[in-house]
Amino acid sequence: MKKLNQVAMSFMLVFSANIVFADVDLESINEVVGTWKLESTKNTASEKEVALPREDTWIFKNGKVTIMHIPREGKYYDQPPVNYEIEEGKLKVAQVGNTRFDLFSLVEKTDTKMILKGKFGGYYYFNKK
Repeated sequence: MKKLNQVAMSFMLVFSANIVFADVDLESINEVVGTWKLESTKNTASEKEVALPREDTWIFKNGKVTIMHIPREGKYYDQPPVNYEIEEGKLKVAQVGNTRFDLFSLVEKTDTKMILKGKFGGYYYFNKK
């Protein structure tokens, strides 16, 4: 009986771990509206190393996102506003100066925190300002 309980607990742990990292479909652009401080990024959700600290702020408003206070070579710059939309439950953000876009999946969102996953697997950890 003990062995059966251990096997059942193992399955429950594996199943619940998969739920934690499951993507959540976005329904509307209004779900991300606001000013979000990008605190850190990680290459993978399970990465054990300390997340890379970030300093940029993403402002989602009226179908546009402006990324401000981006550090580069000891200075900071602001990116001009670009369009964003929701496509098939994912956040689609236009890139500056071309017709390409970045695609993000929503991993988790509360009133004060949001985690996005980039199309190449990077994780972005935000706090609402």
